[in-house]
Amino acid sequence: MKIADVVCSAGRTGYYYDDLLAIRGGAVRDGFNYVGRPLTAGFARIRQPGESISVMLVLEDGQVAFGDCVSVQYSGTGGREPLFWAKDFLPVIERVVAPLLRGRELGSFRGLAGEIDALAAGGKRLHAAVRYGVSQALLDAVAKARRITMAEVIQDEYRIAGEMKRVPVLGQSGDDRYAGADKMILKGVDALPHGLINNVAEKLGFRGEILKEYVGWVRDRVLLLREDEAYSPVIHIDTYGTIGLAFNHDVERMADYLEDLAMAALPFRLRVEGPADMDGKTAQLRIYQELRHALKSRRGMVEIVVDEWCNTWEDIKQFVDGEAADMIHIKPPDLGGVNNLAKAILYCKKKGVGAYCGGTCNGTDRSAVVCTNIALACGADLCMAKPGMGFDEGYMIVHNEMNRVLALVNARNKTKISV
Repeated sequence: MKIADVVCSAGRTGYYYDDLLAIRGGAVRDGFNYVGRPLTAGFARIRQPGESISVMLVLEDGQVAFGDCVSVQYSGTGGREPLFWAKDFLPVIERVVAPLLRGRELGSFRGLAGEIDALAAGGKRLHAAVRYGVSQALLDAVAKARRITMAEVIQDEYRIAGEMKRVPVLGQSGDDRYAGADKMILKGVDALPHGLINNVAEKLGFRGEILKEYVGWVRDRVLLLREDEAYSPVIHIDTYGTIGLAFNHDVERMADYLEDLAMAALPFRLRVEGPADMDGKTAQLRIYQELRHALKSRRGMVEIVVDEWCNTWEDIKQFVDGEAADMIHIKPPDLGGVNNLAKAILYCKKKGVGAYCGGTCNGTDRSAVVCTNIALACGADLCMAKPGMGFDEGYMIVHNEMNRVLALVNARNKTKISV
């Protein structure tokens, strides 16, 4: 099967680009908007609508495979690439990528994706968002050519043995962290509520008191609303470096506070993402190593998830090998090609580190579906409900795609056995 044509269209994402530096620095909310001066390069205002590009591969039999180029909500910070705008990158895809793919035979996904991932234009590697979207389309195209699911393509090409199983899902509440948590509990989500704790004064507290109260509230709501005592979700909170800011990056004080949070979460496990956000990867790696050591010398009740400054495949390998995390938030848009997502999940699992197939609320339904297939194939430890911050929509997309893929794979396996 060959690729007959490449067609692109600009689109919207499921959320917004936000200037994290400005928000963490105290930008004032005005309705859904933020008032103040942007601090991150490329931002014209603190909150701007996200943009996407759909890359559609028209196959010679008329089928259309596609993927979406998107970038993360907090673009331009934590070592990430700058903002992604459709008007800037549509011409790049049409000039550099499309001619390379037209007429190409759909052989190995890994080979094609690796070729795109290494592409450069003007002496510079293509923006990660472009590589991300094009590789999604290639995975979909290979799956359509072989008439199997994208998850089965990944299992086959990466030689992943064993039964494909459902991956636990993390819900994200956005700023509606109270109603959002209730929604997640009612739907029995595996990990919740994310919380979007990105401001010390309003959401964490200068002594961490606001977040501690909230964690206790989440625990109480689970105990009150759950229909089955067997339902025991992980309380997963993303703090965007605010714990480090509140405690002056004093590791011992941070560890003491995290232990207090874990006590407030009992009887449920606590997982804290991004407790510190330093000014570079070296400092980030060091503080996470020290923080994990400090927590082990206590009761070790908290799992630490690394996010900022752990973006590329090389970064992930460094944090895993440096024993700087209990779990890695693998952000597919930061990795470029989704072939790197598969590689990163499998490496984390091999080394005994939690593999969280995350992403961004600023993705699309398509990018979520493709990532879910890869999470299933590779046996990730956690998968984000995405896109958006409304929870229900993103959870529906990820949950239902998992169930569809598993149903198809199981039905195919039964047919093979019966034959």
